[in-house]
Amino acid sequence: MDGLGVFGIIHLAIVVYAFMQIFGSTASSGRKVLWVIIVAVFPVVGIIAWYFIGPRSASR
Repeated sequence: MDGLGVFGIIHLAIVVYAFMQIFGSTASSGRKVLWVIIVAVFPVVGIIAWYFIGPRSASR
């Protein structure tokens, strides 16, 4: 499988999941935009940072 490969597909799924969680959180719109930019620009570090210190969803 050329192109993304298995790890690329897994990474893409995690990024999409992070975006869904960010948009579903109770954070303000400005903070949501900031987190989306962080995750988009620094994917691996951004996802790890979001997981530990990012906005929480209403269900968490």
